[in-house]
Amino acid sequence: MATAPIEPPQRLLGALGGDQEGPVRAWLEALPALVQQRLDAWELTLERVHAPGGLSSLVALVRQQDGAPAALKFPVPGRAAAQEAAALRAWDGWGAVRLLRADEAGGALLLERLQGSVSLRSLPESKALLEAAGTVRRLWVPPGEGHPFATVAERVTEDAKALGAAGEFAGAAAPLVEEALELGRALPDGAPEEVLLHGAFRQGKVLAGERVPWLAVGPAPLVGERAYDLARLVLDRFEDLVAGSGAPAAARRRVARLADSLEVDRERLRGWTLYRAVRAGLRESAVGDRQRGELLLEFAAYL
Repeated sequence: MATAPIEPPQRLLGALGGDQEGPVRAWLEALPALVQQRLDAWELTLERVHAPGGLSSLVALVRQQDGAPAALKFPVPGRAAAQEAAALRAWDGWGAVRLLRADEAGGALLLERLQGSVSLRSLPESKALLEAAGTVRRLWVPPGEGHPFATVAERVTEDAKALGAAGEFAGAAAPLVEEALELGRALPDGAPEEVLLHGAFRQGKVLAGERVPWLAVGPAPLVGERAYDLARLVLDRFEDLVAGSGAPAAARRRVARLADSLEVDRERLRGWTLYRAVRAGLRESAVGDRQRGELLLEFAAYL
């Protein structure tokens, strides 16, 4: 039986509540019932809904029938949510949170419980980057025959239309957008490898655990080259770097340091970092955070 009211956190409602009549809105309204159904089906005891929580899932802290702690996650429905379980199975606890059970129809995931309030962002930057690099390298495994994951090339193809449209209105940033488009066309064809990627790897996606000190969570899995994954890590805490002195040189040093530490080609990492910075900058501007979007484009220009 539930011991506390089942209510989606306000942060999740704020992030998704704009979809007033679509499937996401219907999912939000059904969440309390979905949580209770899964608690009953898996004989779980609810401790509390994790708050403030994330922007794309509800996580409830629960106890299993034997009293062991776990986390019950309900990702927003979609392709990424469906593939998260497949990626976690592939890693089987190696560098990532362990998947205990999955509801294929409803999308719920029962996960080992980590310390949700303690991520690598709690560490000094140099230590955080070191631990992040050690974690992400464990995730880069062969995807397996007949894998269900989208590829980086497919993701870039999906991005191209949005990048092209944004380029028409990007003003001074138009050359950066054009460079990003060209990199998106060229880089996938020359990929030196094909491994399973986290897809959204950053310091905030690595939480403290008991089984091992640090474990990755919340993948948006893709198959492609390591440099694509590592590029998102280069962008971590970019605001601090942009605000510091000698920011362009510092940005290039970060690329070189991470590339060398993980034996990734520097130029390919630079290219994917520029691509992902431009794509993220345009996305942030489109959703209303123009300042952050401009800072991301500034960072891309340093590269």
